[in-house]
Amino acid sequence: MDILDSIILGIIQGLTEFLPVSSSGHLEIGKAILGDNSLPEESLLFTVILHFATALSTIIVFRKDIFSIIKGLFSFTWNEDTKFIAKIIISMIPAVIIGLFFEKQLEQLFGGNIMLVGFMLLVTALLLFFADKAKDTNKKVTFKNAFIIGISQAIAMLPGISRSGATISTSVLLGNDKTKAARFSFLMVVPLIFGKIAKDILGGDLNFESQNITALSAGFIAAFISGLFACTWMIKLVKKSKLTYFSIYCAIVGVIAILFSVLN
Repeated sequence: MDILDSIILGIIQGLTEFLPVSSSGHLEIGKAILGDNSLPEESLLFTVILHFATALSTIIVFRKDIFSIIKGLFSFTWNEDTKFIAKIIISMIPAVIIGLFFEKQLEQLFGGNIMLVGFMLLVTALLLFFADKAKDTNKKVTFKNAFIIGISQAIAMLPGISRSGATISTSVLLGNDKTKAARFSFLMVVPLIFGKIAKDILGGDLNFESQNITALSAGFIAAFISGLFACTWMIKLVKKSKLTYFSIYCAIVGVIAILFSVLN
């Protein structure tokens, strides 16, 4: 993979990570169009690097919230911040279980299976469509909600299922406020990404040998910068727009991906 391809894919990752349109699905489609022939393990490494970049952009955008949460944690009282952290931990359980017991099977799905991506994008489209019909409320995410949203996040590990789309839609369908649902969705994935990277580095699963470090770095920077823009934009957008627009987009891209797979 050359530098230009890495930058293009980095921009795709940064823009689509925060929009409910499946960043992993778009990455797989992008790599197929650009003719990337990486092995599943190499493809996964590049995907992890880009997710790490968008996780950092999330931290930058939500730095005040994160600082407040950390400050509240060290007050050693059962307050709103410690409750929020507890909900984040609960939401991580399903994805951690899937990651520990089905990691190898999951890796094989990141090898250009465009047909799968297409069908999963259609599933995302349906989720967004039904979520758009839910009524607006001021309800906060509960502990029970956090676990159910976590199940959606685990399912969204499949390429083509939008993580933000699945988690925000699930939260909204459970009767939660859309803005609070988006905030929870963006923050709940950060510890998972860092945990995944730490596990892979300590376990020696992320092998940087024989990799194009310059291309990886270019993709990382592109994803980080575009992620900053997309995250800030999405926070404003989720308050105003309807999920139906993203539903239609996912349906169109899903059909195109299926046709691309059939014709090639």
